Amino acid sequence: MAVEKLHVEQFLELAKQHPVIDVRSPAEYKHAHIPGAHSLPLFTDDERKVVGTTYKQQSREVAIKTGLDFFGPKMRKMVEEVESIVNSHESLPNSAGLTTIDSRLILLYCWRGGMRSAAVAWLLDLYGFKVCTLIGGYKKFRNYVLDTFRLPFQFRILGGYTGSGKTELLRALKGKGEPVIDLENIAKHKGSAFGNIGMPEQPSQEMFENVLAQSLNDVRSQRSEDGTAPSDFIPHTSGIWLEDESQRIGHVNIPNDLWKTMRQSPVYFLDIPFEERLKHLAEEYGCLEKQRMIDAIERIKEKLGGLQAKTAIQLLEEGNTVESFRILLKYYDKYYLKGLHNRENVNSLLHSIECKSVTSENASQLILHSIKLPQKI
Repeated sequence: MAVEKLHVEQFLELAKQHPVIDVRSPAEYKHAHIPGAHSLPLFTDDERKVVGTTYKQQSREVAIKTGLDFFGPKMRKMVEEVESIVNSHESLPNSAGLTTIDSRLILLYCWRGGMRSAAVAWLLDLYGFKVCTLIGGYKKFRNYVLDTFRLPFQFRILGGYTGSGKTELLRALKGKGEPVIDLENIAKHKGSAFGNIGMPEQPSQEMFENVLAQSLNDVRSQRSEDGTAPSDFIPHTSGIWLEDESQRIGHVNIPNDLWKTMRQSPVYFLDIPFEERLKHLAEEYGCLEKQRMIDAIERIKEKLGGLQAKTAIQLLEEGNTVESFRILLKYYDKYYLKGLHNRENVNSLLHSIECKSVTSENASQLILHSIKLPQKI
């Protein structure tokens, strides 16, 4: 069977059903990759350096021979690893027009769709796999990612002071069939100085962008697949729900093009009493490691004020979590309010929704208000 070369859109469509193999070096894969791809490096990091140096200092032919010295002893192991990946991959209903013989189809990519993917594709095709490679490789995928952020998405921004339960509401909205992108989940950070406590390591900026673009395109495709909207338009007449965030979430940033679209989108502001939010915040963060909480307060000491920071830490050490958080919540309310109003045409974008408490039931109010467009605040 001949190896088939696919454009990025075709490649990613098939990736929903078939395993994707990244044959770049371990360091390249660790930095960022196509979401869901398996790492099967043709060369180790050191071997890649040797081949690259040989290519530059001697010739392409000598570099290929050097690469073959590394590749040869790995052939059997690579075939067996791919067999294991294919056998463990769940077979999904075929929507790409492929015949049943393609149950052993695999997708391959390297950096530019060059020699590394070609070498592994040759081996796996020889063994009997149906192999497709990505034209332009991972570099082409990155162009696709950046292009995604320039699309004219329609967003509905979920706003509200800290402690309003916005993350829980996003889950509730998704449960009701609403299109949702959870930026904090993708960033692995809750967005404040305390946002990394109890969270896994954040992805690189590049990997954050890759997952975010994939999520946006998944939502887009849900509408285009049923023929009710063109593939380059928006998946939902009222837009995708996103939480109102600062552009920086931990150490990753929302891409500029997407950020501009967010700042021009309607904001549905949950107006929840301070004491209700304080209670919710104490329940959410009160169980976290005390020393890490203190370290977080130290990081915002200058903005919070020395005396306020000292008092908040002292209360936390005494076990008075609620009063410690009361100081912090007042600070974050002022910080959020400034960011909320720091956008053009704020009066036409901002809509207030009064809620008595922090509850997932507020999702129903959000949907209703987003349809009726309530009075602005």
